[in-house]
Amino acid sequence: MKAAVVRAFGAPLVIEERPDPEPGPGQVRIRLEASGLCHTDIHAARGDWPVKPIPPFVPGHEGVGLVEKLGEGVTHLGVGQRVAVPWLGKACGRCEHCLSGWETLCEQQVNTGYGCDGGYAEKMLAWADFAQPVPDGVSALDAAPLTCAGVTTYKALKVAGVRPAQLVAVSGIGGLGHLAVQYAKIAGARVAAIDVTDDKLELAAELGADLVVDARKDDVGAVLRQAGGAHAAIALAVNEDAFAAVNSGLRRGGKLVMVALPAHGTIQVPIFDTVLNGTSVIGSIVGTRQDLAEVFQLHAAGRTRVISEIRSLDTVNESIDDVLRGQVKARIVFDLGTGR
Repeated sequence: MKAAVVRAFGAPLVIEERPDPEPGPGQVRIRLEASGLCHTDIHAARGDWPVKPIPPFVPGHEGVGLVEKLGEGVTHLGVGQRVAVPWLGKACGRCEHCLSGWETLCEQQVNTGYGCDGGYAEKMLAWADFAQPVPDGVSALDAAPLTCAGVTTYKALKVAGVRPAQLVAVSGIGGLGHLAVQYAKIAGARVAAIDVTDDKLELAAELGADLVVDARKDDVGAVLRQAGGAHAAIALAVNEDAFAAVNSGLRRGGKLVMVALPAHGTIQVPIFDTVLNGTSVIGSIVGTRQDLAEVFQLHAAGRTRVISEIRSLDTVNESIDDVLRGQVKARIVFDLGTGR
């Protein structure tokens, strides 16, 4: 099988031939149809974060494809069934976090494309209990971005407790942000979309954003406060200044939900203003299997649109460069054999 492999941090990925992996007990082998390019994959390939993957490895945690082979003990999935493999490749299922509906906080979790090989390949292994069935009506090319970009922003809005008529600021309109705008609108919120590129601001308006803020020339916090202040700000831009900007635009009782992960990023939280205004700073990490099932249900019902550029896996290094230069409108998805 063909795979794009990280051989050394910061070096270009290498396209190479590997033997087909064999599923162990509780696993399945998947013949991949599509895999999305997430900024987390770039962080993984560069070794940006304190806990690093171990090269060589195959990145990618938005893999979607057809079950090709079942490991011992797998009975709830069938050969030929379409499944998605998210960031949460496996959790223990026994700890307090897993048992209380917060499996994404499990300290024993294994992350796809980080702690095990991921979806930048023609085939991959997945733990069957965490391979999410993709419903009819959701294509592989759409399911791939929903598997991370979708479920991550959907969960962030849940964490923020967004309700109808509230103002939600979405900072960073790209692969995640264009879906965050849509989920906020589904929740009945007013949406302020913030970015620094014309095409992404235009996309946000097209998707229903009520207020479009160009952070190149507008004072983001001032614009948000003039609109009444954000009940929630979903921070998706990989930029420390962007976090601080939307935090300054919260209303009293508002919540800053941190999602993006700049390498070694920090922000200063003003203690007096935070206490006086009763604001909160919260981290939100991807979503659970149930969250992903709901994301797929919404898409199957026609409630969301996935904006993506379809490319071949051979373009992986060029595609990473395009993401880093801000030249991708939303999401890049590698077509690994959809037959489209």
